[in-house]
Amino acid sequence: MKIAPVLEALDRRGATTLFVHTGQHYDAVMSDVFLDELDIRRPDRALGVGSDSHAQQTARLMQAFEPVVLDWRPDIVVVVGDVNSTLACALVASKLGVAIGHVEAGLRSNDWSMPEEINRVLTDRLSDLLFAPTEDARPNLLAEGIPPERIHVVGNVMVDTLLHNLPRARERPILDLLGLQKENFGLVTLHRPSNVDDDAVFAGIARALEDVSAALPLVFPVHPRTQKRLAEHDLAGDVRLLEPTGYLDTIALLDAARIVLTDSGGIQEETTVLGVPCVTVRENTERPVTVDRGTNRIAGTDPDKIVKLAHEAMGESRNPTDLPLWDGHAADRIADVLLA
Repeated sequence: MKIAPVLEALDRRGATTLFVHTGQHYDAVMSDVFLDELDIRRPDRALGVGSDSHAQQTARLMQAFEPVVLDWRPDIVVVVGDVNSTLACALVASKLGVAIGHVEAGLRSNDWSMPEEINRVLTDRLSDLLFAPTEDARPNLLAEGIPPERIHVVGNVMVDTLLHNLPRARERPILDLLGLQKENFGLVTLHRPSNVDDDAVFAGIARALEDVSAALPLVFPVHPRTQKRLAEHDLAGDVRLLEPTGYLDTIALLDAARIVLTDSGGIQEETTVLGVPCVTVRENTERPVTVDRGTNRIAGTDPDKIVKLAHEAMGESRNPTDLPLWDGHAADRIADVLLA
């Protein structure tokens, strides 16, 4: 979702690009369907690293990506987000003396127990061009000693993709297929290891979902990581489990939901744009602008707090938010800076 508009903007300007798919996200329902639905061309290189421990995966990513850089000798390597692929590819480029551009720079949760926070901070430190989604990312980077001339506040590429695809998503038949009506259900997404891999934490979240579903039916497209954990729990209540959904169907559900309960960073942003009340099942967020705008509540993993905030969210009306530079043109600004 983050690379699609950047790749399109560069291609539209006639730039020569090599599209590398690391294979960190390798499940067909979590990878191939996104390429198809977002009209992204087939990757020029597919590294196929798969999953493993953080150390093993990062090492394999670096080993697989280094020959690509040596062979192609790009002017700049552009990485997105905060996953292991982001840091691994930035490390390879840095060691080989190739410039780095980081899309979604400057986000901070200040929670060093999150692997993503480590990836974000280290990638930003290595990068030559830092593309931040919001103005509040700039002081984070300046405080860490990043030279101001490297920082470019460009807007949010996730919003580019959302706004571009929202009309198509609203035409999808998924609501009819599931027998759902707009704003008569809540949407759940959970995938973070800290939530789904800890038995006690996951049991508490499951209990909260059961309690919330007594007031509002819940629809839960289950991430492959979460599927394994749900098999060990008997999730009661009016919680409807689905196979993982593609991007367009996910946006269709998101747009139609009365509330959303999630641990996803991107969904916090998308609900803010759409005005859908969101309850974040995490202790913190690297996207505080979503809380400042009032669409997002941070519940942590305490079951009682999740239920309380979910009920508060149910009573709210939608409040779509216009944020500076969240206008669907972030990728154009990124492409302009890269080519300049």
